Amino acid sequence: MTTQTQQTIRVAVAGAKGRMGQEVVKMLLQDDSLAFVAGIDSRLSGVDVGEVISGKPIGVPFFNSLEEALDTERPDVLVDFTTPHTGYRHMEVAIERGVRPVVGTTGFTPEQMDTLRERCREKQLGAIIAPNFAIGAILCMKFAAIAAKYMPHVEIIELHHDRKLDAPSGTAIKTAELIAEARRSFVQGHPEETESLTGARGAAFDGFRIHSVRLPGLVAHQEVLFGATGQTLSIRHDSISRESFMPGVSMAIKAVMNLDTLVYGLEHLLD
Repeated sequence: MTTQTQQTIRVAVAGAKGRMGQEVVKMLLQDDSLAFVAGIDSRLSGVDVGEVISGKPIGVPFFNSLEEALDTERPDVLVDFTTPHTGYRHMEVAIERGVRPVVGTTGFTPEQMDTLRERCREKQLGAIIAPNFAIGAILCMKFAAIAAKYMPHVEIIELHHDRKLDAPSGTAIKTAELIAEARRSFVQGHPEETESLTGARGAAFDGFRIHSVRLPGLVAHQEVLFGATGQTLSIRHDSISRESFMPGVSMAIKAVMNLDTLVYGLEHLLD
């Protein structure tokens, strides 16, 4: 781990026109220690980001080329909320140029994660991929891992807006991974259980189930249910607006400046 002296951190945002990207831009403009220097959108070039997202110019342009944005504005950090395919390419481009990625995009394959981790190691450059930036969601994951040691029968229900592309969510997968590390592995439910409708029991992960709900009106929600003789335990987190993710994004931007490897999951940044 390296130590970075305190200075204004220059930040570019891929997907700045999107719902999450717009919140990131607002957060950057309100933090004197962070400087928003470029927005990236494949359909926009040379247009003021502020005019697009709020109707008021802020003096920061959109670029339709990530390479041009990084070479022209030379940011310290690239924040990316795009898609798995685009986000992976963006990370490759950023790392090659010495720019530290902070990525909220989920859906990377294990092979892609290994490749990105190796490239960060080669460059001795920090990067953060976080399935969820809400501090409460991270606590939900950590609490679930603790509970799984003592109540190993568990199911995960995650609920998101109907525009979300991947299922299960990255948050649910990360939660499941932490639970699997904490509890003994076994297959839950009746051994002769059958589904009269395919998929009714959800997706299988290490012997327990993950259920995905997609509905308009939702933002990001997760409930982890535990069952034991004569009792149940529910651990739930709800993001009711995308502002809930911004303290975590800000924390990640500042933390990545002092990393020299790829970190997967915001829980590694919490004490």
